Amino acid sequence: MEYRKIKDEDNDGGGSSSGDLESLRGKPISVTNVPSKSSELANWKRKSVVTLALTVLTSSQAILIVWSKRAGKYEYSVTTANFLVETLKCALSLAALARIWNHEGVTDDNRLSTTLDEVIVYPIPAVLYLVKNLLQYYIFAYVDAPGYQILKNLNIISTGVLYRIILKKKLSEIQWAAFILLCCGCTTAQLNSNSDRVLQTPLQGWIMAIVMALLSGFAGVYTEAIMKKRPSRNINVQNFWLYVFGMAFNAVAIVIQDFDAVMNKGFFHGYSFITVLMILNHALSGIAVSMVMKYADNIVKVYSTSVAMLLTAVVSVFLFGFHLSLAFFLGSTVVSVSVYLHSAGKLQR
Repeated sequence: MEYRKIKDEDNDGGGSSSGDLESLRGKPISVTNVPSKSSELANWKRKSVVTLALTVLTSSQAILIVWSKRAGKYEYSVTTANFLVETLKCALSLAALARIWNHEGVTDDNRLSTTLDEVIVYPIPAVLYLVKNLLQYYIFAYVDAPGYQILKNLNIISTGVLYRIILKKKLSEIQWAAFILLCCGCTTAQLNSNSDRVLQTPLQGWIMAIVMALLSGFAGVYTEAIMKKRPSRNINVQNFWLYVFGMAFNAVAIVIQDFDAVMNKGFFHGYSFITVLMILNHALSGIAVSMVMKYADNIVKVYSTSVAMLLTAVVSVFLFGFHLSLAFFLGSTVVSVSVYLHSAGKLQR
């Protein structure tokens, strides 16, 4: 009897287990925790890689521009160089899309065909980037490579203000203090104790730096707003249309500024190996910037640029005999502190 009772209980247990398994068939099993953790790790790695790449590319950008000069001037046409940068960025975006189409097929989010409402917003940042990119060649008549990297940080103020106005994102008091502190660091690094001038950079250089900061800040925030307006849209499609308009406006700049020189001397007149490296650097930097905007935010891009000034200064010591003064060291330290304060302020919001 005991044996039969136990056996019956086993049979009942087995039956209920089979019933439970049958009832689970066809029902989705929730495993949301695992994908979310792996997704967060993948996003963190992707954000770290693009930010690091942008830092390295930005630090070498000013060095390559100065290095491409011969006898203190550009023997090549800067408008043709800009056009090739936009063309290369457009080609890289198409290559990335072709790979996606081959693996995933064509979807609504990665197809190039679009609507007028979607592409009509791209000419604005394309024009702003055109003017800013041309100015960065001419500003080196007044500043050296490390000084240029220092003055580029002025766009942090314009970025912070426009970030608040356009994207409606509140910045903490610590972040605002970090912006002001960073400007103080930029000014301190420009102090000149070896001449009658208080600052190393003349007034023309400061005006060009301020204009570039305003253009860069507005273009960066506006582009981020465009890309995050439709987050599911493939970034390479968004890049493609931005670069197409960039190519068009740069072609107009060639006709207006360098048409005679290009027709008489040729499109690639004055190009060197350093010029080619500079074009590759600018193209990859543009891709890295757009990826930071897509997967991080514009202020990450700005502070990545700030860190690049330290690398530029160190390299310039060996390549151009740049003198690391006490003012430059103190100014760079203040900028580094502002980076920390910005991060701390972001956590306390």
